[in-house]
Amino acid sequence: MDLEKLQLTGVEEKRPLVIAGPCSAETEDQVMETAKELSKNGVKVFRAGIWKPRTKPGGFEGNGVVALPWMQQVKKETGMLTATEVATAKHVEEALKYDIDLLWIGARTTADPFAVQEIADTLKGVDIPVLIKNPVNPDLELWIGALQRLNFAGIKRLGAIHRGFSSYDKKLYRNLPQWHIPIELHRRIPELPIICDPSHIAGRRDLIATLCQQAMDLQFDGLIIESHSDPDHAWSDASQQVTPDVLSLILNNLVIRETSQTTENLSELRKQIDEIDINLTEILAKRMRISKEIGIYKKEHDMPILQTSRYDEIIHKRVQEGMAMEMGEEFLKSIFEAIHSESVRQQMMIINK
Repeated sequence: MDLEKLQLTGVEEKRPLVIAGPCSAETEDQVMETAKELSKNGVKVFRAGIWKPRTKPGGFEGNGVVALPWMQQVKKETGMLTATEVATAKHVEEALKYDIDLLWIGARTTADPFAVQEIADTLKGVDIPVLIKNPVNPDLELWIGALQRLNFAGIKRLGAIHRGFSSYDKKLYRNLPQWHIPIELHRRIPELPIICDPSHIAGRRDLIATLCQQAMDLQFDGLIIESHSDPDHAWSDASQQVTPDVLSLILNNLVIRETSQTTENLSELRKQIDEIDINLTEILAKRMRISKEIGIYKKEHDMPILQTSRYDEIIHKRVQEGMAMEMGEEFLKSIFEAIHSESVRQQMMIINK
């Protein structure tokens, strides 16, 4: 891709670039109070949601154009740059009319090539930095495709936002980090700045500090964090927002490791292994939950636990599939025999209750 530095006027070029502000621009007072507190703590880029379509209708969906003059006032009174999410050509036109300095495209929009192309077409001939969040599902090619659409439209100051990926099974995080995906994005497009969105990955404010440090350890370029002057009473996503003072504490405690990336530096690869191991454990736990459901069914229908033909089928098929992926036969047999043994144990516990 033909990219330039993601330079922002008046913002020092150092890691991390920090973009902060409330999930939604609720009232003029709330916007100004939060912006002034963030500015006092050294934040240079103020973000706020102007248009906020929610997963389900009925919640607060943003004030729309009414809130854009508030963003102008933030610039006037604090000198901060302003940023907001756009999802349609009309959003882009209105944001530019009110001198928004940075735009980002949200996860749901990234997943829709038609919507991304519409935004790209509207931005032709405009020199403005644009950040693109990963799509809702873990689809790297779709993410890269969205970046390419903007780049082909002439946008040179591009960046990516990693906000995690949706999962049916909710675990510790609101959205699974799956760090290996943005790491692969960096490998494919090394000149592309990648910014972490710990607020949307976490879904809980108590996890944000740890995620910020992980992002820095993985050499992310910046952070986009939801911060609200009164987060407990926020009109949207209250649980994942922090006060400006808490944000300042998080940022001041970050350890920024400026390491050169060489073949001897194994930290990124080890981080990927840690992430995959967590995913493996969660997948195994999900498999055991299904085994328990099968155990309940067998108990209700007086069926024996061990189904020999099914066991043979699993071992044979999985070993053949794994060998096609260049894994050893004995290794695969031992893994699936152990998994089957644990499944039987889980079902025995249910049968014998």
